[in-house]
Amino acid sequence: MQMDSVLFSGLFDLSWWQLVMVALVLTHITISGVTIFLHRQQAHHALDLHAAVSHFFRLWLWLTTGMVTKEWAAVHRKHHAKCDTPEDPHSPQILGLNRVLWGGVFLYVKEANKPDTIERYGHGTPDDWLERNLYSRFTRVGLTLMGVIDIILFGIVPGLLILATQIAWIPFWAAGVINGIGHYWGYRHWSTPDASTNMVPWGILIGGEELHNNHHAYPTSAKLSNKWYEFDIGWLYISMLAALGLAKVKHVAPTAHFATPKPAVDADTLQAIIRCRYDVLAKYAQSLKRTYAEELGKLRRLSPQEARALQTVEPWLVRDDKMLHDLERARLAEVLPKSHALQTMYSMRRELAALWGRSTASGEQLVKQLQDWCRRAETSGIGPLVEFSQRLRSYA
Repeated sequence: MQMDSVLFSGLFDLSWWQLVMVALVLTHITISGVTIFLHRQQAHHALDLHAAVSHFFRLWLWLTTGMVTKEWAAVHRKHHAKCDTPEDPHSPQILGLNRVLWGGVFLYVKEANKPDTIERYGHGTPDDWLERNLYSRFTRVGLTLMGVIDIILFGIVPGLLILATQIAWIPFWAAGVINGIGHYWGYRHWSTPDASTNMVPWGILIGGEELHNNHHAYPTSAKLSNKWYEFDIGWLYISMLAALGLAKVKHVAPTAHFATPKPAVDADTLQAIIRCRYDVLAKYAQSLKRTYAEELGKLRRLSPQEARALQTVEPWLVRDDKMLHDLERARLAEVLPKSHALQTMYSMRRELAALWGRSTASGEQLVKQLQDWCRRAETSGIGPLVEFSQRLRSYA
């Protein structure tokens, strides 16, 4: 009886379901530390945290994960810089879903041990006495201390089980699920040049990181939800901290504003379009899908065989060109000439997306290119394209 008391009871004599709730609360604090402190503040500078809050998260993450802030930020920044390419530290598109989902933590450790990655991408992270002499130097001491605290509070067996849950939580959910499923399966609002997806519209279990496509579209936004039906619990916590004067939001995703369409686009219109470029591409995708439906209906009446060929390329029409395989590009080049309207809209989408990628062009040159694009769109005779161009001139 006394042995059972030592093994299963600590300062708190809790039932099994109470222990489960404790584990969930503790791991949720860790997830909150990762998404608010490591991700949104340190990696992307989307917000500033009060020194007390920032240090609480540093201390808590040292106790529960042993992760070094500079290493985490560096690996994540490289992921954004090289996303879904062979240089991406953990892309399921390159390495396969199983390897990233189940072994994402090993991919993280491998990249974090590369000095050039840390040197190039790890700038601007904490470099005070505590970071140099404790947090980054004795990473396992924090985990050991956390284990001792768990055992004292909950007993040997429950304490060790809670510690194991704390240790496994981030490697699985953050390194595995977010980096794996978040670039493999889900829905997409924004046509980013990578495979990022929103896994579910309610970001609760992983602190809001479930909205991964939203994040890749607007990486410096402190808020990861973009639509009215999406929920980002991390943003809820940030809003609460801001209301208490413990956080200051620096960036959120831009909201598109509209005015009466201008006779011709100007520099202000260009800046509004560039700022809301993913909204522009999303609306263009809707116009392209309308054109696809109209053209498919025509081909079904005139040539059922060509209609079937057109259906095979439908999923690729609105996908970023960088995300297409060579065979998909070849198939598009073969099928699109069967529809002048679709071929026109597809090529003009690429031209439009290239506007904000031309860093060598002056603002005046970009305005002229956009004016020419609108002129060609509105004289194309393609109804959805004409309407889109008129809407484009109303961005403000």
